[in-house]
Amino acid sequence: MKKSVTFKNGNLTMAGDLYLPDGFDEHKNYPAIVSVHPGGGVKEQTSGLYAQKLSIQGFVALSFDASHQGESEGEPRLLEDPVARVEDVRCAVDYLSTLPFVDEEKIGALGICAGGGYAITAAQAERRIKAVGGVSAIDIGAMFRGENTGGTVSTQLQTLEAVAKQRTAEANGAEAMFLTYVPDSPEEFDENTPALMREGYEYYRTPRAQHPNSTNRFLFRSVDRIMAFSALSQLSTYLTQPLLMIAGTEANTRGFSEQVYALSNGPKELFWVDGATHIAMYDIPEYVAQAVTKLTEFFEKNL
Repeated sequence: MKKSVTFKNGNLTMAGDLYLPDGFDEHKNYPAIVSVHPGGGVKEQTSGLYAQKLSIQGFVALSFDASHQGESEGEPRLLEDPVARVEDVRCAVDYLSTLPFVDEEKIGALGICAGGGYAITAAQAERRIKAVGGVSAIDIGAMFRGENTGGTVSTQLQTLEAVAKQRTAEANGAEAMFLTYVPDSPEEFDENTPALMREGYEYYRTPRAQHPNSTNRFLFRSVDRIMAFSALSQLSTYLTQPLLMIAGTEANTRGFSEQVYALSNGPKELFWVDGATHIAMYDIPEYVAQAVTKLTEFFEKNL
């Protein structure tokens, strides 16, 4: 059973989908999971799929649109702000803790792709999150800094200078500048297009998972905020809750899951899905089934 819900994040109204277990009884107490979508995603895509699958396993699960995105409020639109994204997760926990049928001592978080980095970051300081999982998780800041693709400080500074100039231009009346998360069409592919971007196009820009609220656009002025973000800087100190990282063996982003696993000093597990790529973990049934089985075992044990 799915219910459209809203909750508050400061002055913003957030839009979510609340998935309830089969045979739901409002007089019982259930463990609950916050499911956090990738950068550029919306609640109707992979985060909603995982929430729905986990509800079948007996959890109350909440998938929601990030602030500034989807059906949630926030201006300017299509801002990807990691600090706001982490606060979104905390406010989702606030909301779940108000529901009489949720056991507030049994709330976990799950994030996919950039949502995985945000969920892990939120858990470091948000002690109400009792266990945290990531599927194809990444640190969006590290990705934008090019830490695994040869990025240099010089290149990073050039990008930040360009963002600064654009912000000044917009402050003086210029049109907002937008970037794309993935190519909009196959015509943009060439021999240098990474496999992740090709997969991203197939997921986000075709009927496979395309959604009108997932526009494949984000404000260029988001980039300075993204580049200043790290999901790892305090992880060794503050992440003591049980941790489960799930990644495909063929994912070119698997290194982040390995980093998080190595840095965490709490109970932890790294689970590999044989043959899966980064995006395949979003919705390919044989891979999602393996992830959901492992997540169910993990959350049942730790919530």
